[in-house]
Order: sequence, then C-alpha cells, then structure tokens
Amino acid sequence: MSIPQAITETIILADGREITIETGKLAKQADGSVVVKMGGTMLLATVVASKEAKEGVDFLPLTVDYREKFYAGGKIPGNFFRREARPSDQEILTMRLVDRVLRPLFPDDFHAEVQVMISLISYDGSSIPDDLAGLAASAAIAITDIPFNGPMSEVRVVRINGELSVNPKFEDLKIADLDIMVGATKDSIVMVEGEMKEISEAEMLEAIQFAHVEIKKQVEAQERLAEKVGKSLPKREYSHENHDEAIREKVWKETYDKVYEVAKTPSGKEERGEKFKAVLAEFLAQYVEHPEELERVTPFAKVYYHDVEKEAMRQMILNDKIRLDGRDPETIRPIWSEIDYLPGAHGSAIFTRGETQSLTAVTLGSVKDANMVDSVMVNYDERFFLHYNFPPFSTGEARPLRGTSRREVGHGNLAQRALANMIPEENPYTIRIVSDILESNGSSSMATVCAGTLALMDAGIQITKPVSGIAMGLVTDVKTGKFTVLSDILGDEDHLGDMDFKVTGTADGITACQMDIKIQGLSMDIMEKALLQARNGRLHILDKLNETISAPREDVKPHAPKMVMLEISKDFIGAVIGPGGKIIQQLQKDTDTVIAIEEVGEIGRIEISGVSREKINAAIARINEITFVPVVGEVYQGKVVKVMDFGAFVAIAKGTEGLLHISEIEWARLDKVPYNEGDEVEVKFMGYDDRKKMKLSRKVLLPRPARPESKPRPEGQDRPQGDRRPEGQGRPERQDRPERREENTRPEGERPAGDQNSSSEA
Repeated sequence: MSIPQAITETIILADGREITIETGKLAKQADGSVVVKMGGTMLLATVVASKEAKEGVDFLPLTVDYREKFYAGGKIPGNFFRREARPSDQEILTMRLVDRVLRPLFPDDFHAEVQVMISLISYDGSSIPDDLAGLAASAAIAITDIPFNGPMSEVRVVRINGELSVNPKFEDLKIADLDIMVGATKDSIVMVEGEMKEISEAEMLEAIQFAHVEIKKQVEAQERLAEKVGKSLPKREYSHENHDEAIREKVWKETYDKVYEVAKTPSGKEERGEKFKAVLAEFLAQYVEHPEELERVTPFAKVYYHDVEKEAMRQMILNDKIRLDGRDPETIRPIWSEIDYLPGAHGSAIFTRGETQSLTAVTLGSVKDANMVDSVMVNYDERFFLHYNFPPFSTGEARPLRGTSRREVGHGNLAQRALANMIPEENPYTIRIVSDILESNGSSSMATVCAGTLALMDAGIQITKPVSGIAMGLVTDVKTGKFTVLSDILGDEDHLGDMDFKVTGTADGITACQMDIKIQGLSMDIMEKALLQARNGRLHILDKLNETISAPREDVKPHAPKMVMLEISKDFIGAVIGPGGKIIQQLQKDTDTVIAIEEVGEIGRIEISGVSREKINAAIARINEITFVPVVGEVYQGKVVKVMDFGAFVAIAKGTEGLLHISEIEWARLDKVPYNEGDEVEVKFMGYDDRKKMKLSRKVLLPRPARPESKPRPEGQDRPQGDRRPEGQGRPERQDRPERREENTRPEGERPAGDQNSSSEA
C-alpha cells in the first residue's frame, strides 16, 4: 500500500515562523481531519456531523473536545492509572475558547449532531498548542460539506516591551503585560478573552485590531486548502425545521403588543417571567376546545412566541431606551455588600447587585495546600486559585448535580485572572477563593470578582488595588443602523442581545475581559463605546466597594494562619530536616507550626505557618540556631561557656563557640581572665585562624587608649652629638670591623635564660 499524499497549506507569521495545515494523511474516515503544525507542536483535529437531526432537537448539539496526550511532550501521566483521565481545567478552557467561536457560525436551523475533536499529539516546549486549536478545528470543518459560515481562526496576542505579536513562544508569556485570545472570521470579531496588567481601553482595541489582521491571513489559508481538497462549495443540503407561516403570523399579530407592554413595565425576573407565560397561555387558550389543533399549534407557537419576546424587548430598548427592570442603558443596578459574614473563614464577603448575589470566602494555607498543576506543558504548584460554584437554586431551578460544569470552570478562571495580578509577589500564603452564587440574574462572574476583592481585603491580604467587574450588552438593528450599549446586563438581556462583554479592572486600567459577539460586522466604534461605558460602570462599582472596606486589614484575623518565609543556604536543608525528618517533625510538634522546605537554586526556602506569632518566632529561633553562620565584622552578644588561663570560650549561638583570647579582652595587659562561666559579653567576630578556629575580640569594641605624650626638649637643645659622624665620613667598611671571636659563639642549643620564648596557650 502506498503512502497517501498529503495536501498542505502554509501560513507565515510576521517573525518568519511557519504554520502548516495538512490533510489527507490521517483519520480519513472522519468527515474532515487536519494536522496543524508549528515548530515541533502538532494538533490533530477531526470533525464528524450526523446526516440528520434527532427527532425533537431544536438546537445545535455541538461538542468540542480538546485533549493533550502526555506522550506529546515525552511524559507519563502522574495519576494512579498512568493514562489520560478526565480533562484538566486548562483543557476545558481550551474547549470553551473554540466552542464559543464555532457555535455562532453554524446556521440557526442546522440541528445535526456535530463533534469536533482536537488532540495535542506533539509538543516542542515552545509553541503554545492553545493558540492553534481554533485554527485546527475550523480547518477540519472547512474541508467538509458541513454547513458552516466560516472559516474562522484564533490567535493569541501579547505585548512585550510595548510591541504586539501573535502566537508567542511559551517563555514569552511571563514578561507580557497583555495576553488575550481573539477569535474571528474574515469579516467579524466573534470572541475575545484574556488578562492584562491595567491597560487602557485604547490599548485593548489596538490589540484586537492587530489580531484581526493576522486572523484574516489564516482564514485565507483555510480557503485555499478547501479549494485544493475540492470542498469549498457546495455544502450538504438539510432540512431540520418545519414551519407554519400562518401560525407565525397569528402569533405575532396577537401577542406582540401585549409582550411589549409587559416588557415596558418594570418588574423582577420571576414576576416578568410569569407575565410572559400568561400571554402565551392566553394565546393557546383559544385552541383548548380543539385538542388535536392545540397539539399541532403549540410547538410552533412556542418557537414564534420566543421570537416575539426577543424582538419586543429589543425594540423597546432601541426606541424607548427603557430596559426590562426600568433602568436606562447606563444605570447600574442597586448594590449592597458586607464583609466578615462567615466567622470561621479567614475572609468573607457578600456582594449583591440587583438579583445577582455571590457569597465568597477566602482560605489561607501553606505551600502544602498549593494546587498542583500537571500537564504536558507545565508542572507547578499554583499558590492562588479561585473556584466558582453555580448551584441550580440560584436561578430557582431543580436539576441534578453532575459535577463541575465547563461554565463553572470558565467563569472561575475569568475571575481568577481578574484578581491574580493584584496579589503581591511577597505574599507568603496559598490563597483559595470560593464563590458560591446564591442568586443569578446576569453577570455572576463579575459579582465574583467584586466579592473576591472584598473577601481578600477582609482576610488581610495586602492586594495592590481593588478590582471590580461589569458585564456589558448590546442591542442593534441592522435595518436602521440603531444600536444601544447596555451596562450591567440582566440574564434576559444577555440571552436576547447581540453581545456579552465582561470587563474587569482597577481605577487605573483593565485586568481581564471576556467578550462573545453574536452578530457579524460589529464595528470598532461600537466596541470602543462599550469599553468606555464599561469603565464608567466599573468605577461606580469600585466606589461602592470602597464604602464597605477601603483598604485591606493590617493583619490576618486571629484564627487565620500566620506565615513567615526564611531563606537559608541549601547546605543546611539536611540539618534542618534531620535524619528521617526527625528534627523538623519534633520542631513542628514543639512549636505547633507547619514547616515546609523547598530547594530553589542555591537557597533553601522555608515556610513556617501557625496561628500563634510567638510559636512561629520560637520556630524561627530554633532554625536560626541550626543554620547560624557568623559574619566577619558582626557584633554578637555571647555567653562565656568555659574559662581558661589563656582566654575564654564564648558561645555566640547554640553550638557556635569561639576563643576570646586574654589579649583581646582589653587594651591593657591582663594577668587573669576576668570572667566566670555564664557571664554575658559583647564580642566582634574577627574571622578564622590558620586552624579554622573562630577568633573573637572584645577590645576592638572599646575606645583605644591614647599613647603617652613624650617630654619636650629644652629650647635650643639639639639631639646628643655623640652618635654623629663628621661631615663626609660614612659608615666604616665591613672589613674595618673587628672579626667575631670564636669564643663568643654559643654552643648549639644553648641560649641565655633571658632570651627564651614562652607561650601562654595550653
């Protein structure tokens, strides 16, 4: 069997790197399959769509799945079974990024099941696979006959030292002050998500426009590939919806004005929903006496009535500038908040905006509590993380709980990125934030950001600046060109509107965003207006947060763990741990603390945590004794441990002793060491002698006595003349000196008694 010939297309990035799209070689039984390669990173994307829709399905059952094969990076999974298990949070986030761009591009009346599967099959440690996932998924669809209003692509835009670039190397992410993913077709921006370090609205727009230019190149490459494959046109025919135009006309005629009136009357979510249901029930009541007709009409009426609701509310906003709860487009719903609500938590807050409420708690832990992230790309301990929970009661529903949803992972990640850059680098704690949504009617993720800020400050975490978040909406009319930007949208406004744009930030700039656009051709002018209007709303919410708590508490709460970080030479790590961990375990037991040690380069980093400051200080003192290294020139308060004739041995730390020689005690000559064991004495460490023994001195800390002044000679008296030679007469030559007589030579080994040296050291 011959090797099939692959069909390829190439994309050249601005820095010269290449992206290749290949098809025709792998997974040929799928409707479409491609391999996207950049450097040594490769993604395999496949798509399969059912020929017909299932009975009763009136939506698009699209599944996007992204998985990282550990063999791609030469790794074996670290779990018990040593195989890839449930998707990680990062994989789920990548699925969402692709899904949110693909889903709006399928025809509204296309309801066949579609499954897109993307696998990371090779990773080079540099090219980021997330950046290529959207391109791979779209290319796989583009070469099929599946109905699709694409192609599309996604790129990652970063800014490093003021310069924008796309699809950076992995190591460059650490130094970027802007990191966003942008998804778009050739004509329209569809999705934006990312984090920033307090950038302006103008800078964000610039990054989005920069991304769109690069995306157009990738879309054109997919179009060329589809032409080579012969699948650019036509697309498969389908018929997944039946309609009755007579019923449609009747529903619109008999319900539109009533719906408009309900929408125009300010009311709460539940009350408004009941009124809308009543209008539909009134319409269907005319068929009650004809059960067969009622059964036939009801499915059509529900579909058309939904369109009536949507259009009535949209026109009310566009024409009357009145929203469902009576607000104008820029007004923020009433806000109340409270801190320290949970006495057992280390920090807590309630944030309520309209009918959306978050109860958020902060827990402080040690390095042992860090979240271990293990993937093909990275392996590290995450010290700040946020979990978002969306129980069914928050929307008045009763439905089964099936674990953490993709939506919960995505909303939690957005809130985490919004707050992460405000956590100071010197923070010693592992911080976990949990947001439980207790009520939801629009933008619960932004309520989480606000509640998270309050809870962090309540916990005593010295965040750099408070962060708030707001969700913006948009209603447009293509025929008239009218549009209205909405601040702090309701759930219905999100569902019926054309945009959901979440923006978080401080008073000085944007920290994170997430935008989904449901219409094509959204102009940059509209996006700019939305960003500027969002800034006003964000600042309003920040003022409300400051009314509750204006600055972080000076310290953590009494029952919260206190944390201290120490650094020691890595040579002392073994001494602190002890054989079999004996020393560190006993130390933790004695001081009621938790001690963790890790080696970082040439240092050992020690984290000590406990509730009592005194016990933490006791643990620090014990560790300092073990790791003590005297510094030459430093002064220490020592204790005499042994007295000898030639000096005293002084301990300047536990287990660290040096000799204070009798000649180094005072400037004057001493015949006896003036100390007893247990006496305290201040000494200076002078270094080590030839035998590597410590030398201490006390006299260098004392004033040096002045030398006695010599007596002045009487005026006019010169130096004695007896030792002077006449002018011009030098020293006699050597041969003129008398020879040393032999009898004056001492026998070998014999010295006069007065010439012998004595030693004072034993």
